[in-house]
Amino acid sequence: MKQQTISPAFVEDALACLRRQGFAPEPVLQAAGLVAAEHEPVTAQEYGRLWLVIAKATDDEFFGLSTRPMRHGSFALLCHAVLHAGTLGKALRRALQFLRVVLEDPHGELVVTDGQAQIVLSGKAGPYPAFAYRTFWLILLGLACWLTGRRIPLQRVDIAYPSPDQRADYLQFFGVPVHFDQQQTRLIFNANWLDLPLIRSEQALKVFLRGTPGTLLVRYRHDAGWVAKIRAHLKAVPTANWPDFDRLARQLGITPATLRRRLRSEGQNFSSLKDEMRSALAQSLLRDSELNVAEIANELGFTEPSTFHRAFRKWTGASPGAFRRDFRKSGPMCRTLYD
Repeated sequence: MKQQTISPAFVEDALACLRRQGFAPEPVLQAAGLVAAEHEPVTAQEYGRLWLVIAKATDDEFFGLSTRPMRHGSFALLCHAVLHAGTLGKALRRALQFLRVVLEDPHGELVVTDGQAQIVLSGKAGPYPAFAYRTFWLILLGLACWLTGRRIPLQRVDIAYPSPDQRADYLQFFGVPVHFDQQQTRLIFNANWLDLPLIRSEQALKVFLRGTPGTLLVRYRHDAGWVAKIRAHLKAVPTANWPDFDRLARQLGITPATLRRRLRSEGQNFSSLKDEMRSALAQSLLRDSELNVAEIANELGFTEPSTFHRAFRKWTGASPGAFRRDFRKSGPMCRTLYD
């Protein structure tokens, strides 16, 4: 996985929360080993270390941004509470209930409508600053991706709060543009993802918790197992030349039935894995290349641009043209933490 960096402005957001609670930032920065972090980008691991030091110093894992403090250790209890929920949908509902009890406000509700899953945030004391909503999403989505071993693609993020001034790093969020000044604060993705099985064990949770909160900042994907092998194999081949499932199994030296069974044990199947990879590549090409939509469709192995349009709308909830316009309208910005 490529190294991710986080804007120093997000470090300042965290330190501003610290100052509001009457704590001096210098000892915290020193304890986290980030003396110059207010001026230089930091890695996900470094930011996670800062988050952990702040949580220990203030006894609050939510930066003092909620009605009640999220006492140090609450996230670990949250993980244990949802680990055996069975499916992502049940885990999310359980997690939102847990966070409402712990935080009181802001709190979230999972709403499913017209094939979309919406996690809608609200609170009596709101609207909250954008950093509070960002922190809520990091906790919830980071955990969801780890539980399923999948990178859950979002369709839209709305925030009922003005865009922070001079903060382009807020405008691109979890792989989709953020829309500020909206009537609701919500995160939207395809409702089909709610049926994903949870694939983690108690032992895996122990390893995961040793890396938190840094692991929440990089949307989880398998770094071992058959999903990783297939992903690496496909990345080495032009998308238009990807093999079918039976040929892929032969190339990997395994029978199709065995490969299908092993993918299922990792909560994945070949079709959804290809969709996930094509979606990520399509979004990258729309953001960073000058290829037109027809050329991108051909690059991804689609025989007709119209087929690509339908697939892209299914993946993201937007047309390729609208996605590109929305991204470029936001202006130059940092790479999303979850790319």
